[in-house]
Amino acid sequence: MFRLLYVLYKIKCISPISLYYLVTSFSTCGVNLMTLLNFAARKYSNQSFLVSEEETLSYKQLLDSSSKLAIALKEKLGIQSGNKVAIMCKNHASLVKSIFAVSRLGADVYFINTEISKSKFNELIQQHHFHLLIYDSELGSIVDQSNNLNPKVLSYHSELPAINNHLLFKGDENYKLPRASGGKIVLHTSGTTGSSKEIVHSPSLFNYLNPFIALITRLKILKYNKAYIATPIYHGYGIAILLLFIPLGKQIIIRRNFNAQSASYLIKEHRIEVITVVPTMLQRLLDTNAKDLKSLRCIASGGAKLPKKLIDDTLHSLGKVLYNLYGSTEAGLNFIATPYDLMHSSTTIGRKINGMDLRVLDRHMNEVKLGGVGQLCIKNEWSMSNKETSWIQTGDLGYQDEHGLFYLSGRIDDMIISGGVNVYPIEVEHILMSHPEIIDAAVIGIEDEVFGQRLKAFIQPKSVSLITNQEIELWLRTRLSKFQLPKEIEVVKELPYTSLGKLDRKQLYKVNSKNEFS
Repeated sequence: MFRLLYVLYKIKCISPISLYYLVTSFSTCGVNLMTLLNFAARKYSNQSFLVSEEETLSYKQLLDSSSKLAIALKEKLGIQSGNKVAIMCKNHASLVKSIFAVSRLGADVYFINTEISKSKFNELIQQHHFHLLIYDSELGSIVDQSNNLNPKVLSYHSELPAINNHLLFKGDENYKLPRASGGKIVLHTSGTTGSSKEIVHSPSLFNYLNPFIALITRLKILKYNKAYIATPIYHGYGIAILLLFIPLGKQIIIRRNFNAQSASYLIKEHRIEVITVVPTMLQRLLDTNAKDLKSLRCIASGGAKLPKKLIDDTLHSLGKVLYNLYGSTEAGLNFIATPYDLMHSSTTIGRKINGMDLRVLDRHMNEVKLGGVGQLCIKNEWSMSNKETSWIQTGDLGYQDEHGLFYLSGRIDDMIISGGVNVYPIEVEHILMSHPEIIDAAVIGIEDEVFGQRLKAFIQPKSVSLITNQEIELWLRTRLSKFQLPKEIEVVKELPYTSLGKLDRKQLYKVNSKNEFS
């Protein structure tokens, strides 16, 4: 409770009336996501909160809609505590209402990537037998061809069962939902380096106090009023930022899809100060119209590495506004690099946040010395609840420097052993992307008869006609050790990325000599 009071003090909510709102919200809702919204609606009432393509809602309007939807889901579809509700939606108001309504009933919220394949969707349906599926109409082909035999509703529709129509449900006006607790948030890893994993998080407020404090202090969130969540809410990054802004009384802007030109106009029109992005989104925004981005004071980037040129371009065009957030679906947020950290070193993931234990371990699970590379192993209160041990092996290799800053050296699966020497592809990628004529680069390991393994580089140049493989090889020889030099260099028009902005290395390994990405 002391930590909770400290957080309330930090967000300027430590007053008798705020404490009353908090206690009342807990006693009314129980322990679920609706508790946050209930608190905010009491404190900020008619203040604008959610701005979407379909509608603009105040805190009170969102609470009323979500509460009404919860009653409709319970009375019409029988959703109750312990049920599994899958949500497969893009960023819109019905998604947000559904999240709070389902959590209010004590049911588990399963977020499904809207880019999911038909086969993977069928696997999830067979594995979980969801009590309800909420989905967007454009995903109907996947749903209709699946083995789903349980109730399903669309997010929006003029006639068919949909969230917007369930809000028209007229039940007993005096009926009040009982308190509910125990509903979980279930995410899925992207599976870019293997099969997707199911990640369960508890909605307990107390578990997330440290990352909450870190975000509002290091990103200086209290100074700003409007945020644009450009990343998918169904991803851990998106839902975390949404929940962060609710008790702060800030305004959230969302859109179904990200388009750089539309997003630039949106930022200018609403004078948005905070935006969540993956690096590819930020690059497209800068390439489209950097002048429209002048209102931004905090660009929170996560999900993938930040190229040095992107950091430099952002600093030149917008000033000291870029933050690098490192976390994972399993372990949550754990490191934040401020603009000053990135100015010190463009490759850093920053400093660890309070409340987490960290060990950097070698392959024998022994701690390495300062500066030594090892696997980042993390223990904290806000990580996945369905883990087998208290420590999470992230699969990421990294190290700490003498200034307390941390760096990534790639994934364990990415590291190769060439002639008995550990070689980290990410180090070569950083060097390649510092070349003035290279837009993007990726490096993987390939088999080699002499050394066991060597590196292969894929590069995306500004113009194929301005650069040759021989020029790149000569340029690299003065910057890399011999064992780091790529055996092969392949020029591509574009590198493959997932919908969440992560490099899809599985696709790179499928590339053959015909260069299917060219």
